[in-house]
Amino acid sequence: MTRELRGVPVARELTARTAERAARLAAAGLVPRLALVRVGERGDDLAYERAAEKRCASAGIAVERHVLDAGCAQEVLEGTLAALSARGEVHGILLFRPLPPHLDAAAAARAIDPAKDVDGITDACQLSVLAGRPGGYAPCTAEAVLALLDHYEVPLDGADVTVVGRSDVIGRPVAALLLGRNATVTTCHTHTRDLAACCRRADLVVAAVGVPGAVGHGCLSDGQTVVDVGATWDEAAGRLDGDVDAAAAEGVVEALTPVPGGVGSVTTAVLAAHVVEAAERTVNAF
Repeated sequence: MTRELRGVPVARELTARTAERAARLAAAGLVPRLALVRVGERGDDLAYERAAEKRCASAGIAVERHVLDAGCAQEVLEGTLAALSARGEVHGILLFRPLPPHLDAAAAARAIDPAKDVDGITDACQLSVLAGRPGGYAPCTAEAVLALLDHYEVPLDGADVTVVGRSDVIGRPVAALLLGRNATVTTCHTHTRDLAACCRRADLVVAAVGVPGAVGHGCLSDGQTVVDVGATWDEAAGRLDGDVDAAAAEGVVEALTPVPGGVGSVTTAVLAAHVVEAAERTVNAF
């Protein structure tokens, strides 16, 4: 029987540790603060915003929202981010993406102080993660994958890992984080000639391509651990679908993260931990 690797226990444990750290800062007169910057009213942004606010409240982190019109100008967005970067009481900035198509996401990221980039979207943070250097924050979802694997004591040192997907948000950074843990990583993408073969031979598969059922029966083999990062809303069926065919995986792989209830549950806990760490760094800087 396939073991289910649920995210809730991981998030609960991580949030408890983060709350202890935030309480120590608060006792010293410093309350960690996160600024959320949202452009427009996308449903998935609103859902994540609510989850982030709830998680931060439970960890002792103050949250402020900055909501811009969906048609806002580039200079308005960049000005908002630059102003937040300049405010000493703001320790973390989270910009919801994707942005409306008329906005330049890369230019917007450059307006964020990397020290406050708690979701790893600036060039400095991305370089830090990809180069395996300390200092920058990894994208929260990518780090959540590692937190979940660590919680369930999935061995990474020397493991053969296949990552399906090469986005800057998940695929590339999670591959870099796994390399940093001495895993042997193969990254697959739309030009991979035999995705199924690459997946079958792996000890661990991380599916992060955003295509429901992309990792099906032919990709799976006995004894594997499979982490499903996919989360695509099926309007007709009224459900959230992962990248892994869960029915095909059941009874075949050793362990699988559910969708929903897997990696997504851990992401906001990682976000909260990053905000507290950013606040701690301001204290340690003096």
